[in-house]
This record gives sequence, C-alpha cells and structure tokens, in this order.
Amino acid sequence: CHHCKSKSASAQTDTSKIHYEKFWLYRHCSSVQQRDRQAQKAGQLFSGLLAMNVVFLGSAFISSMIFNKVAITLADVWILLSILKVLCLFWIIYYLLGTSRQPHAMLYRDSHAGAIWIRGSVLLFGSCSILLNVFQIGYSTILVHCKSRVEIVFPSIGILFICTQAYFLWHHAKDCIQVQHNLTRCGLMLTIATNLLLWLLAVTNDTLHMEIESQLREVERRFTGKAPLHLSIGNETTLCTCPNTTICKVFQKGYILLYPFNTEYCLVCCSVLYVMWKNVGRRISHHHIPHTKPKFKLQGVVFGPLLGTSAVIIGACVFMMYQIQATSLVPSRQVFVIYYSYYIVLLPLMSVGAVIGTIIHALEKKELDTLKNPTRSLDVVLLMGAALGQIGMSYFSIVALVATDPRDLLNSLALSYSVLLIFQNITQNVFVIDGLHRRRATPPGKEEDTKEQNHEAYSQRRVSVLELGQEIRKASLSYIHTYSHLSWKRRVLREISFFLVLCNIILWVMPTFGAHPIFENGMERSFYGYSTWFVIVNFGLPLGVFYRMHSVGGLLEVYVTA
Repeated sequence: CHHCKSKSASAQTDTSKIHYEKFWLYRHCSSVQQRDRQAQKAGQLFSGLLAMNVVFLGSAFISSMIFNKVAITLADVWILLSILKVLCLFWIIYYLLGTSRQPHAMLYRDSHAGAIWIRGSVLLFGSCSILLNVFQIGYSTILVHCKSRVEIVFPSIGILFICTQAYFLWHHAKDCIQVQHNLTRCGLMLTIATNLLLWLLAVTNDTLHMEIESQLREVERRFTGKAPLHLSIGNETTLCTCPNTTICKVFQKGYILLYPFNTEYCLVCCSVLYVMWKNVGRRISHHHIPHTKPKFKLQGVVFGPLLGTSAVIIGACVFMMYQIQATSLVPSRQVFVIYYSYYIVLLPLMSVGAVIGTIIHALEKKELDTLKNPTRSLDVVLLMGAALGQIGMSYFSIVALVATDPRDLLNSLALSYSVLLIFQNITQNVFVIDGLHRRRATPPGKEEDTKEQNHEAYSQRRVSVLELGQEIRKASLSYIHTYSHLSWKRRVLREISFFLVLCNIILWVMPTFGAHPIFENGMERSFYGYSTWFVIVNFGLPLGVFYRMHSVGGLLEVYVTA
C-alpha cells in the first residue's frame, strides 16, 4: 500500500542520513572551519616567535652596549636596526604593491581599527621624528670630525622608514587581509619588533643624554663656584662638543626638544600594527559592521569644557613658570611647590569625576558589548599596561620620601602627588574600560531628524547673507534644545568625559615638553642613586606620557558613545 511505501521510504532516508553523518568525508568537511582556526593560531604562534627572537637579539645588543661599551658600541646597534628597517621597508613596499592589490585581498575592513585620532597621532609624531632625524643628521655633519659616519646613515634610513610606515598605517590600518596570511603576519611582527627596539634604544639613549646634560650643568656650577670640584667628564664628551655657532645650537636644542616624540611614535605604531596583525584573515559578519558611525559633537556639554579649559590655561601658566625657573642653574624651590600644588588640586577632581562616571555606568541599563573587537581589547591592555609606568614611579617615590623626611614641605607635597596619581590612574582606568564595553544607545528616529535639520539648515544658509543672525539664533536654540533633552545620566557622562579629555591633554603636554620634577627635584635621585633613578624614570616616564595620550582616545570614545 501507499502507507507502507512511504514508511519504507522514510526509513531508508533516515538510514542514509545516519550513514551520511558517520561518513569520513562529512566529518572532514565539517572540520574545515576548525582547521582554519588551527592554521590561524599556528601562523600567529610562528610570527610571534619570530618577533620574540628579534626583540631578544636586539635587547641583547642594546644591553651589551650599556654594560660593555668596548665590545658592543652604539654604531653596532645602529647597524643591526638599520638592517631590520630595510627588511621592514621591503615587506611594506611588497604589501602596498603586491599583497593588497591581489583579488579578494580586501573583502573586509575593521571599522573600529585605525581611529582618526590614532592615525593623526602617527602623522604628528612621525613628522616630529622626521625633524628629529634631520636635526641629528645636521648635528652629526657639523661634528663629522669626531663622529662616525653611521650617525649620518642611520637617521637617513630612519626618515625613509618613518615616511613609508606612516603612509602604510594611514591607508591600511583597517585592513583585514585575506591572502598571504603567514607572510603578512611575519611582516607585521617584524615591524612591531623593530619599533619596540627603536623605542628601547630611544629610552636608553635618552638616559645617557639626560646624564650628559646634568653633567654639563654641574660643570657650569663648578666654574661659577657653586659646585664641588669632584666631577670629571670623559674624553668623548670633551673632545666632541658643539662649537659656538648658531646652527649647531639650533640642531642641538631641536634634537633635545623633539626626542620624546620619537618614543611616542614607536609605541603608537606598535599598537596599530598589533591590531592589523590580529585582523589578518579575520572575516567580519554583518552584525559587526555599524550602520551609523558615532560622530564627535559638542552639543550637550557646558561645564566640562569650561572646567577643562580652565585646567588647561592654569596648567600652561604653571608649565611656563616651571620651564623658566627649572632650567636655570639654581632651580627655585617655589616652582616645585607650585607645580606639585597644581597636580594636588587637579588629580582629586579627575578622580572624583571618574568615580561618579563609574557609578552612573553602574546605574545605567545599557547592555555590555560582548562582540569580538581586537581594537577594544588592545585599548584595555594598553591602558592598564601604560598606567604601570606612572604607578611604578609613584611607589618608588613614596618609599624614598617616607624613608627620608616626609614632614618637609616639598617632600610632603611630592608624597601627596604620588599617592593621588596612583588613585587617579586606577579610577580613570575603571571608568574608561567600563565605558568602552557599553553599547551605544541611539534613540529611534533621531538620525532622520538630524538629517532633516541639517538639510533645512543648509538650504536656509544659502538663501541670503542677511539671515546670518537668524541662523546663529537657531543654532543657539538647537543647542539648548539638545542639551535640555539629554537624560541627566548621559549629560553627566559627557561632561565628565570632556573634562577628563582636556585634563589628560595638559597632563600629556607638560612632561612631553620637558617638565620632569620627579627627577629634577633631586630627592629620589639622592635616595636611589644617580644611575638607578635614571633607569626608573626613563622607563616609567615614556609609558606615563603614552598613557595620557591613549587615555584621550579612550575618553573621546566614551564621550561619543554616551
């Protein structure tokens, strides 16, 4: 009968289905995706091992140069880094002309990677690093009679490397390359390792440079009768001194001024390259792609910009006073008191703002963004890692100040500064990281209303110049309308974020352009010793500067998504 035939047919179908699931080819095809993930992990492991070996080799060269200057000289380190730079240049050019132009190479782009502020930082710090190399070439050319020719060749290769890398990162920071995975991963890791070694060399060279500068200051004090006659300078320093010419002084001062930007450039490039390395072979689904990109607007904030601008103006005045007084032969004690007092007032305000923002995040009912995002993961790691620089220096300073004389006015101010700095770093990290993991809430219909308002404003703007006053009045009313319609939680979050952005900018500017009271006040230096405190400061200070700059990007992201 028909029922029996259908029953037997269904049984046969079930049997074939079970047999198909047990078939080897089916199991093999179902594991293709798993094998692809294993191949990706293997490629990441191999490229990571390559970078690790390059970093260890370069670190061994740099350490040998520091501890045994006879066997390994600075010229030997420059030769090694020049070879690495040339290899990176070959790979970047091959990527630009070959890999990126292959069919199906650019199927996906990570919208979260390569934000405009970080690519702008690459261009800014890259331009400063190019000027730094130009000054180094000019300075070495003037002193060519006592300097090696490698000191001219190395910065020349550096200029070419910086220009090529900046162009590469500006145009390809968002790439999720789908071809030549292993070669691309190895090239990216080699470039990361090279930038890390350049940063390490810059830190160690900055240490030697600051030591020489302090020695020259002691020599000036000795000749003026204000220092003991126990300091001696080696033959290299006395034989290779800058002649009394204007151009040589310009090259020397320009080199000193631009030196910190080179360390920041290397760290920023490493962060962008790491995100590109994580995105190699990544396939982005449609729900990862945002339909509307959040834009930076000043609407809805009043008190944050006012307080932040006040902090910036006062900080700029304190910084100029410090630079004038601290660079003299006998730095005034009062300028250190003013500098520390400014920080002691500002840091608690920043900490309170971060704590309030964290509490508001906890009160909000926003869902956490749990989607895979290598850029956000790297931001979290960089914020926590870079904060260790300032936190580490602060703890070393606390131990030294408590062990000496904490009741002294300057020591007590420095002690309060160190404690408040630790607390501010921790509270700000919690606030920023919590904000980065919140989903952006977009009210329905707001985007269409905004487009209509923009279209109407644009059409009205073209009617007549006589309506300029009406346009200003409409813009003011629109600003007040937007500010009044924001929920109080979003309003407070945006005020706090903008205030912290401006505060971190001034706290980035001051140490970047030479305000280093933690070294120049001499308290910690006398406790730990000259060389030990140099190592601590020159490893912690660049990380602290990088932390402030990276915090600005994270806070802007929190501001936009609030």
